[in-house]
Amino acid sequence: MTVNAAGLDLSEIAFWALPQRERTEVFRRLRALDRPIFTRENTIPFVGHGPGYYALVRHADVSEASRNAAVFSSEPTANSIVDMPRWLAVYFGSMINMDDPRHARLRRIVSRAFTPRVLAKMEEDLQRAATRIVDEAIAEGPGDFVTQIAARLPVQVICDMMGVPPELHPRVLRATNVILGNADAEYTGIQPTLNRWNVARGLVTLLAAGRGLSRLAIRLGRERRGTSRDDLVGMLVNGDEHLTPQELGSFFILLVVAGSETTRNAIAHGLHLFTQNPGQRELLAADFEGHIPGAVEEIVRHSTPVIQFRRTLTRDHEMGGQHYRRGDKVLLFYNSANRDEAVFTDPDVFDITRRPNPHLGFGGPGPHYCLGAHLARREITVMFRELFTRLPGIRATGEPDPLLSNFINGVKHLPYAV
Repeated sequence: MTVNAAGLDLSEIAFWALPQRERTEVFRRLRALDRPIFTRENTIPFVGHGPGYYALVRHADVSEASRNAAVFSSEPTANSIVDMPRWLAVYFGSMINMDDPRHARLRRIVSRAFTPRVLAKMEEDLQRAATRIVDEAIAEGPGDFVTQIAARLPVQVICDMMGVPPELHPRVLRATNVILGNADAEYTGIQPTLNRWNVARGLVTLLAAGRGLSRLAIRLGRERRGTSRDDLVGMLVNGDEHLTPQELGSFFILLVVAGSETTRNAIAHGLHLFTQNPGQRELLAADFEGHIPGAVEEIVRHSTPVIQFRRTLTRDHEMGGQHYRRGDKVLLFYNSANRDEAVFTDPDVFDITRRPNPHLGFGGPGPHYCLGAHLARREITVMFRELFTRLPGIRATGEPDPLLSNFINGVKHLPYAV
C-alpha cells in the first residue's frame, strides 16, 4: 500500500532514504487512520519473503503488543521482517528472538551484567573512558562528532565489560557498522538493490561480521571457563547456569550491536538537538544535574534510535478494532509511537522538561524491555556531562549524515566545532 506522495511504501529502502521530516509526516498520517495498514514484504534472494505485515504506529497498540508476549510472539524472529534462516540465526538469533521459557533462562543469566554491583564498578570505568575520549578529541581538533566521540564510548564500555583487548576495539566497531549498516553502501561497499549479486555480496559481508564477533566471544569464553576472572564473560560461562559457546557468541553480538549503536546514535542526535534548540541547551547548562535525567529521556524519545521490531501472532486476536489471525506479522514502530499526539503534547518539539514522558525508546513494557536501559542512560549522562563541562561551546555545524536503514535511526557523521 502506497503511503506517501513519492509513491513509496514502508518496505522500500528508498522510503527510508527520504528526509526525516517527510517520514515523520507519513507516520503522522498513518496514526490518523482508523486501523493499521497492511504492507507487502520485499522478496530477498537467498532469504525469501512473507505475505506482509501490519504496521503498528500508535503508542497504545505498540505498548499492548509489547506487553502481551503470549499473543505477540518474538519467535521465530523479532529483528528481521522475513523469517531468519538458520544460517543467519546461528549468529543473529539471540534471546531477542525468543519467548519464555527460553528467553527467561537467557535473560536470567545475562542479567548478571547489570547487577547494582557491576553497574557501580562500571560508573568509574565510564568516567575514565569519557575523559579519555574527550582528551583525544581535544588533541585531534574538531571534525566528525560520531567517529571522534559518540561511537567510541559505548564500544569501549562494552568491550571492557567483556574483556576484549583494546587493540581489538576498532575491529568490533567495524563489525557493528556492517551489521546494522547492511543496507548502507558506505559500510558494506554494496549498493542496496535486491538483485541476486548485491544480496549475495551483502549476505557474505554480514555473515563475516557476525562470525568474527561470535568467534571472538567464544574464544574469550574458552579462556575464562573454569577460572575466577570476574569480567562479564567469566560470569556468563561459569556457574550452575551458564551460556553455551553459541549462546555466548549470539549474546555478544546483541550486546555490542544493540548496546553500542543505540547509545552512539542517541549521543549524536543529542548534540544536534541541543544545537538546534539553544534554549534547551541553556536550560540544561543552568542546572545540569537537575535536568539531565529528563534530557536523556527526551533525547531517546525524540530520536528513537531503534525504529522497529517485529512480532508474530500466536493466535487470532483483536486489538484496536483490527482483527489479526494466527501467523500474522506486525511491526512495532517505536519512532511513530514516540510521536503519538494522543500521548505527547507537541510531539515534534524537543523539551527536556517534558513530564510525563512514557516513551518507548527502550522498547515497550513487557519481557523484552531493554535490559541495558540503565547503562545507556548512564553513558549518555556521563558523556554530555564531560562534553558540556570541558567543551561548553561544542555544537553541530551541519546536518547529521543519516544511516540508510529501516531498523536503526543512525548517524554516520556529524560535523562539529567547539
